[in-house]
Amino acid sequence: MATSSGVVEAERPGIALMVGLAAVRLAASLFVPLIAFVVLWQGFLFLRDTDAPKPVVAGVAIVWGVGGVALLYVVANWVVGRLPSRWGGRVLPFVFVGPAIAILFAYLLIPTILTLVYSFQDGASKNWVGVDNYVFAVTNPSMLEAIRNNVLWLAVGTGGSVSLGLLLAILADRVAFERLAKLLIFLPMAISFVGAGVIWRFMYAFRPAGEEQIGLVNALLGAFGIAPQGLVQLQFWNNFLLIAILIWAQTGFAMVILSAALKGVPAELLEAARMDGATEVQVFQKVVIPTIRGSIITVSTTIAILTLKIYDIVTTMTNGNFGTEVIATLQFKQSFTFFDYGKGAALAIILLLAVTPVIWYNLRRLRGQEGFR
Repeated sequence: MATSSGVVEAERPGIALMVGLAAVRLAASLFVPLIAFVVLWQGFLFLRDTDAPKPVVAGVAIVWGVGGVALLYVVANWVVGRLPSRWGGRVLPFVFVGPAIAILFAYLLIPTILTLVYSFQDGASKNWVGVDNYVFAVTNPSMLEAIRNNVLWLAVGTGGSVSLGLLLAILADRVAFERLAKLLIFLPMAISFVGAGVIWRFMYAFRPAGEEQIGLVNALLGAFGIAPQGLVQLQFWNNFLLIAILIWAQTGFAMVILSAALKGVPAELLEAARMDGATEVQVFQKVVIPTIRGSIITVSTTIAILTLKIYDIVTTMTNGNFGTEVIATLQFKQSFTFFDYGKGAALAIILLLAVTPVIWYNLRRLRGQEGFR
């Protein structure tokens, strides 16, 4: 008993040290964002109320905002540097990660909690309605259509982008003008989905038969003697035409990542497989794909998350009409067109739940890799 009691007594200082260190870390992580908020807020009040010339206001904004926060970090770094070494090394990271934690808390965690609360309320009266909003979400015909379309985007959009990106990565690595080819394929990544939608609206533009077609696709159809079509109005098939825009925009991303992975495949493995009599197709299937599997999964999950949240392309092209509704567009309409914030919040939570498993899988893979353990 005495020995056991002695061990407990010996452990108490260690536990107290851990609790104290945790408290100091928390205080350090909150110190910088709180002081930065006060500094920026005072600067905002000055800029709002002052009648000073615009050049003076601009100068104060730069010095007060950027310079003030930078100086705050320097001072905080100096203060932490004065702590004992065993404390300073453990507390310092939290000084710099504190603002990021505060931003995540303010702009991610709190809105998520509020959205969850709103999802159990009536959008107009704010009365509690339980799971009625979720029942609506899974039984409403528009919602069922949106779920079907999201699954279509997930399967075709992700599969098409990754497959085409991998094919182009292989082909681009074998041409003399590799850099130029990759640059041209990657260029659509520089365009927002709204911009891509505007471009492709012209591509799919339709005019009645007998008139000059300004849309490239209908012009090509006319060249082959096919009557012009209102492409974005062709229900079900128009979803594939919208997905083609995503594939056009994301193929460059997939190509760049997978091309870098292909260059990392050891040449010795390829040569050994060929010497053993494997064909190029077998080398690709048995050697290349297993080697770059991690990159393929990373690209696939990244694009999958994008397809589950897709909004911009659908809104720009059809605004969800003609059978192209997706969860995000339906959620926006419920919240900001019909002003039923309860149903809109429920749809937002469903979308969050759909994305969460993919994010969790990515994080699990990262933790399993060397350097993330």
